Amino acid sequence: MGAPGTAGPLSSELWVKQQRCAVSLEPARALLRWWRSPGPGAGACSVPVSEIIAVEEAKAQGKHHTSGRWQRMETPFAFTVHCVKRARHHRWKWAQVTFWSSDEQLCHRWLQTLRELLAGLTCRPRHLLVFINPFGGKGQGKRIYERKVAPLFSLASISTDIIVTEHANQAKETLYEISLDKYDGLVCVGGDGMFSEVLHGLIGRTQRNAGVDQNHPRATLAPCALRIGIIPAGSTDCVCYSTVGINDAETSALHIIVGDSLAMDVSSVHHNSTLLRYSVSLLGYGFYGDLIKDSEKKRWMGLARYDFSGVKTFLSHHYYEGTVSFLPAQHTVGSPRDRKPCRAGCFVCRQSRRQLEEEQKKALYGLENTEEMEEWQVICGKFLAINATNMSCACPRSPGGLSPAAHLGDGSSDLILIRKCSRFDFLRFLVRHTNRYDQFDFTFVEVYRVKRFQFTSKHVEDADSDLAERGKQRFGQICTDSPSCCCPASGSSWNCDGEVLHSPSIEVRVHCQLVRLFARGIEENPKQGADS
Repeated sequence: MGAPGTAGPLSSELWVKQQRCAVSLEPARALLRWWRSPGPGAGACSVPVSEIIAVEEAKAQGKHHTSGRWQRMETPFAFTVHCVKRARHHRWKWAQVTFWSSDEQLCHRWLQTLRELLAGLTCRPRHLLVFINPFGGKGQGKRIYERKVAPLFSLASISTDIIVTEHANQAKETLYEISLDKYDGLVCVGGDGMFSEVLHGLIGRTQRNAGVDQNHPRATLAPCALRIGIIPAGSTDCVCYSTVGINDAETSALHIIVGDSLAMDVSSVHHNSTLLRYSVSLLGYGFYGDLIKDSEKKRWMGLARYDFSGVKTFLSHHYYEGTVSFLPAQHTVGSPRDRKPCRAGCFVCRQSRRQLEEEQKKALYGLENTEEMEEWQVICGKFLAINATNMSCACPRSPGGLSPAAHLGDGSSDLILIRKCSRFDFLRFLVRHTNRYDQFDFTFVEVYRVKRFQFTSKHVEDADSDLAERGKQRFGQICTDSPSCCCPASGSSWNCDGEVLHSPSIEVRVHCQLVRLFARGIEENPKQGADS
């Protein structure tokens, strides 16, 4: 046989489920196919080599079959292919297909050929660092990993170092301290909070090694080399749902095993030239900020605190005055209302990345600086909520998410402004997150695709101004409702991926495809995999 990954085509007749099948391996197409002899028919099956988990020799003893033709086979030999089987709703399952033959050499040849092809898949991880949050969600993280994930990793010959966290930020602190050279990736078992910890640790470690000052709002961050895998065990698992299409531990483990890679944008959030946090999903002021701040006081209620705080915040119906300034993302080829969601192999993400790189090259060589030439847009008024999403933020309760057409890797964020309106209208807006109607189709809702934005709370503006009249002169010409801009209002907090930020005035910048996940994006129309 040749070098790994160079094996030639292989075709022969083998038995599958007591049926004689024609089986072929096509390395050029990286496909394993089998069908009932003598030719393709309704029972034809196939599995990409990239979705084969492992191949192992099977024991022929202890098998009892009723077929007369099967019983005439002397001393059968067998091998089992462990692979991915696609189920409904983007779920992946572990499937097994056993092939039988009376020819021992033929079986060994199949085993060797398939193993060589698998060895040539260099994208697959061999050694992973796993962080388990035993407290997140329903406190089932450790149990989920041991029962659903560890056996699959063992089958795929993936070795792991496991750290069960005992306190907040332990994962982040660990990633700053230990050597990461021997690992092919990181895995977090928990919810969005656990993922955020690992994300901050990895980005921070990468920037420190690259000599990048994270506190500089305009710093160009170095991309992270290691991929992150998410085993969902939290309350919402928004990041996992938006990148895989389902929050299922087995599905996520299989995506890690086959070595999928998905680039994802990250937003940096600064205040007064100090990095506050990184965000990958929701950055929300007003409604979502008040909700998360109130829920933090009610952790004793468990997951019910989110529903309770949500109802309480809705009934309070607070609005906040402030000024939003943003730089439109002109490099993107999509728009927030084009009804084109981000999917596996997304064209919008690929093309937007290319155009953004062209802009950066021109700025590097001094031909033109796009950000300096582009004009910032400024909006001020009374807002019930200000949301910025780097992804759809989909979850089981809201399958479409806060912005259904938001893209994971296009270098932009969807900025959603919900102006002051009646409780009934705001309720209509919230309800549309649970159905297929356009949640942006309201006169009090505006949405923009941006690559940078700033927000200043009205009461902060007044505190910084010697005279209230000076603030009126500054913003009166650009406000659509200028009289209300000078009305006093209390300040809210920011909800940054489930964490509270108390600084109302922030500066946000989107960093295109800064990190990569063990995922491939949501598949449009996934085909069914091999029969188990």
